[in-house]
Formats: sequence, structure tokens, C-alpha cells
Amino acid sequence: MFTGIVTDLGEVRRIVRGEGREARFEIASAYDTGTIAIGASIAHNGVCLTIIEVGPDWHAVEASAETLSKTTLGSWREGSKVNLERALKVGDELGGHIVSGHVDGVARVVDIRPENESLRFTFETPADLACFVAPKGSVALDGVSLTVNEVDGRRFGINVIPHTQSVTTFGTYRPGDEVNMEIDMLARYVARLLQRE
Repeated sequence: MFTGIVTDLGEVRRIVRGEGREARFEIASAYDTGTIAIGASIAHNGVCLTIIEVGPDWHAVEASAETLSKTTLGSWREGSKVNLERALKVGDELGGHIVSGHVDGVARVVDIRPENESLRFTFETPADLACFVAPKGSVALDGVSLTVNEVDGRRFGINVIPHTQSVTTFGTYRPGDEVNMEIDMLARYVARLLQRE
């Protein structure tokens, strides 16, 4: 489990493609790799991946063909920036919202415009996820916990403050870019309960 509070901005340093369609990624980061156990979970742009190897200033993960096809990880290149968050520990501060690291779909940046000190982003969600996005609700985009400002059909808006722009990949996005989207867990279960009626 995660909270959507990014704790490091990593960088893809090496990619090894498998004979199938899977891939191994080495990620450079500022994490103390001496404290990262093999088998630990770290969210990479919102995708929970298992650590398979560590080096002095990097760790390695593998992504299956399914993960690459359902997320933006298939578009990673060497040098790509990656939002990182280590798994939540009992007693940690819940600064964002509960995030599982299981991406529901890919949303697209439609518009970015300045709004006071922030940037106002408009995203378009896949049609099957639109019903899960609500004004003042939570959404995780590339692993970042954000509050939804307004919703208009498949489109929704969020504000990103300068701090978040500087410590996450949000400072690099342009219209047309795609991001991993995880809907709020509460919305998922409410929808499931309503389907039973």
C-alpha cells in the first residue's frame, strides 16, 4: 500500500527487453539501497513493482507484458524520470490517500494553464473510469495523490502547486502526454456494492 506522496524522483538508467514482451528496468535513485530488501515493493509512476536487485545507487524491477500494455511503462526510455514511493509502513503518516499501486488505466493530458502560483491540468480519462472521478475526490496520477477540482464528462481538472511540479514528473508534462491512473479505492468499492443492488 502507498499514499501517493512521492519520496524521490528517480531516473531510468538501463532497460533490458526480454525475449517475450517483458522488460527489466534499472532505476537510479537517492534511496539508501541498503534499506531496500529484495522482494520489497516500490511504486514507480504509480505502478507497484517488486525489487529484484539493488546496487549502490540503483534498484532493478521487472515488468510483465501485461503491465507494459496497461500502463505507460512501455514508453519508458533511458533517462526517463520516474516518481518513486516506498511501501507504507504501519505508523507512517497518511499524507495523501490510500493507493494500491494497481493502475486502472491511462489518462491523457488535455490542457495545462497557469492559475495563480499553480498549474491547472485537465485530463481525459478512459470512458470506463469516468464514473469513478468525483469533484473533491482523490485520484492517483503517475503515483501522485491529487484532489479533483471539477469533472465534465470524461474530463477532470486538478491544480498542481510549484512544490509538486519540482519534485515529481508533473513539471515535465505537455498536452498529449499519458499518465497512469488509479481511481480512489473507496469509489471502486462503492461502485461494486451498488452493482449488487
